[in-house]
Amino acid sequence: MNTFFSEMVYLCLAVTAVLGGLVLCKLKKSSGQVGRKVICLVGFLGGLCLLSLSLFWSSILFSLSCFLMYIYLSCQELLPVDQKAVLITGSDSGFGHALSKYLDKLGFTVFAGVQNEKGSGAEELRRTCSKRLSVLHLDVTNPQQIKDAYSKVVEKVQNRGLWAVVNNAGILGLPTDGELIPMTDYKNCMAVNFFGAVEVTKSFLPLLRKSKGRLVNVSSMADIVGTNEMWDKLEKDILDHLTPDVLEDYGQDYILMQRNFFSLVNKYGHTDLTPVLLNIQHAISAKRPFTFYTPGSGACLLIYFVSFSPTIIFDYFSKKFNFFVTSMPRALRMPNWKNKAM
Repeated sequence: MNTFFSEMVYLCLAVTAVLGGLVLCKLKKSSGQVGRKVICLVGFLGGLCLLSLSLFWSSILFSLSCFLMYIYLSCQELLPVDQKAVLITGSDSGFGHALSKYLDKLGFTVFAGVQNEKGSGAEELRRTCSKRLSVLHLDVTNPQQIKDAYSKVVEKVQNRGLWAVVNNAGILGLPTDGELIPMTDYKNCMAVNFFGAVEVTKSFLPLLRKSKGRLVNVSSMADIVGTNEMWDKLEKDILDHLTPDVLEDYGQDYILMQRNFFSLVNKYGHTDLTPVLLNIQHAISAKRPFTFYTPGSGACLLIYFVSFSPTIIFDYFSKKFNFFVTSMPRALRMPNWKNKAM
């Protein structure tokens, strides 16, 4: 009996070694972001098994884990480029600009939609990328430009269809109290970030159906923070639209401090866009892409904390560590200041 048990243990260890080797081979072919997550998960499961179970059952469970990981990674392998065409909006700068270059180097046929076809971003794409890349004048709030872009894409892809649309174009106003934001900012935000993405999607869905391709929507908390000149304009727009009573209650010092959010992003944010590019590539090319991606270290933890923590806990930590609040409006700092002034 003991001999049989020992043989079973050795057999399980051999199977585990083989499956582990197959998983490692699959990891080399998978996206870097996916690979790291799988390694962490397998390591955690293996350590948990060894600590809590006997060698025999640890080997059994770890072998099963490796087998399931092998099947999972097989579904995560990237499809060949094979002349696949991708449309990217908002390619003037930021993610869209970097993604256009990245996918062009990988061999995709790229349609880079830009708001300013004569701007520096568009000129750089024409100068540095291959002839497969086409720069399209595409303001997502302009229905006629969307129709023109559709015609140009159809002309080039012919019967192949369009493999992917990446809705990347977006704008960000000054992140401050809702009462302070002008209505024009709300309308511009919805026009670009929501209605623009919807109209582009509706226009190009027939081409995606033809190729059975992908739709990727990009959202960002802070990668479009802009320049000092843009911040100055946002501040001026807010101050110009405020009534005297609202300006008095909040205080101009409080309003001017809201741009500290951008300073924090520039200070602590990463300039390396590689995790974002790898995730979008995975969403475009994987056999079975994920529904949701959170590129960057710690990004998913912050999103889950904001989404699922009770409001009272979120507010406490926001104030405690000044995540989003750098000061308080004058009416809250000095609730009786008006009475004293009278």
